[in-house]
Amino acid sequence: MEYTAPWWLPGGNLQTIWPALFARRTWDGPVTYRRERWPTPDGDFVDLDWLAGSAGALPDAPLLVLFHGLEGSSRSHYAEAFADFARGQGLQFVVPHFRGCSGELNLAPRAYHSGDYEEIGWLLARLRERHGQPVLAVGVSLGGNALLRWAAEAGSAAGSCARAVAAVCAPLDLAAGGRAIAAGFNRLVYTGMFLRSMKPKALKKLAQHPGLFDREALLAARDLYAFDNIFTAPLHGFRDSDDYYARASARGHLHRIRIPALALNARNDPFVPADSLPGAREAGAQVRLWQPAAGGHVGFPSGRLRGHVRFMPEQVGRWLLAAQ
Repeated sequence: MEYTAPWWLPGGNLQTIWPALFARRTWDGPVTYRRERWPTPDGDFVDLDWLAGSAGALPDAPLLVLFHGLEGSSRSHYAEAFADFARGQGLQFVVPHFRGCSGELNLAPRAYHSGDYEEIGWLLARLRERHGQPVLAVGVSLGGNALLRWAAEAGSAAGSCARAVAAVCAPLDLAAGGRAIAAGFNRLVYTGMFLRSMKPKALKKLAQHPGLFDREALLAARDLYAFDNIFTAPLHGFRDSDDYYARASARGHLHRIRIPALALNARNDPFVPADSLPGAREAGAQVRLWQPAAGGHVGFPSGRLRGHVRFMPEQVGRWLLAAQ
């Protein structure tokens, strides 16, 4: 992918923050969704937001599925931009929310995590069975890592659920990403932003399930590593943050992917150090690496029209359509 950042947004931080807060997301007006709730096999639920009007999509059109990032939702800037792309292409489009991210706390003593490939697999299998047409899937940041982990675990069987997958700005080496977001400006801005959302939800989960974790230790957590050590890792079967990051990272599994897969990472992403990105020898024959010099974290703003963010969904979406 050829990408040039606007001259008035220099550096990875501006290319991350400005698009999320101010950029134009759609060409064709506001995105509206229809919500559907699915019960899960473990007695919980997930909420899926379907692009309203996508029932009128072109006959035999693929379904585009988007898995959001950490604390994201169907209202994240990238989700609305992908929805607008799907609308323009006559595709159906859906955003399955990871548990606890749809605006309502989930029921089970668990949340979601970067290696949640079993949940990805269950959702994709059900979507494929219901839709009856090809399924294309894109995962953003955390969702991208989880999606590639699923593709690797599923191997050749992945093709029965999805024709092609793409990961956008995924932290494929979670330990490297954890170190990056815990340092300097990142710690001051991004870590605080995530913890302001994640801690209250974790405390509500503790109220649901008393004794689930140490409340005082969670309140004292000052970075995502500490939060993951107390909450994310033990609730999802990992020994600690180090075990979680090692086992959930997709980078070491890319060679196992057997369906067309794209991994897009800007080399100035504040969350994902350039030296942690995979090289071509790690990727395997089915994996395409796009690593432009600029773009930030899920930014890729255009230099035209208030720095709109349709450029990246357009490029990724067209790659998926061509790869299926």
